Amino acid sequence: QVQLVESGGGLVQAGDSQRLSCAASGRTFSRYPMGWFRQAPGKERQFVAAITWNGDNTYYANSVKGRFIISRDNAKKMVYLQMNSLKSEDTAVYYCAAGAFGKMSRDYEYWGHGTQVTVSS
Repeated sequence: QVQLVESGGGLVQAGDSQRLSCAASGRTFSRYPMGWFRQAPGKERQFVAAITWNGDNTYYANSVKGRFIISRDNAKKMVYLQMNSLKSEDTAVYYCAAGAFGKMSRDYEYWGHGTQVTVSS
């Protein structure tokens, strides 16, 4: 069992950077690949980034590739999403998820409650 709590959201200006954090509880956290998803109002949940259990491999949606960086610290049971060069279209609720290395939300077992990111232009 893994419980996830996101933090770090808020209001930023276009072009700014922001880092989201996901704190995990549960002894098996380090075994899980992790992902970040986002959902904008009126839209479906969208894959953002994923990372393998040991951090050796990462995977990004084309819309964030080159701007966002996913990382993890298994000793601290944390996953991060560094977001750079933010755009208004990045505005969404961002969710941390555990259990898969891929872009399909149905493959992930555990989800946080989300943190709102709003980018003003």
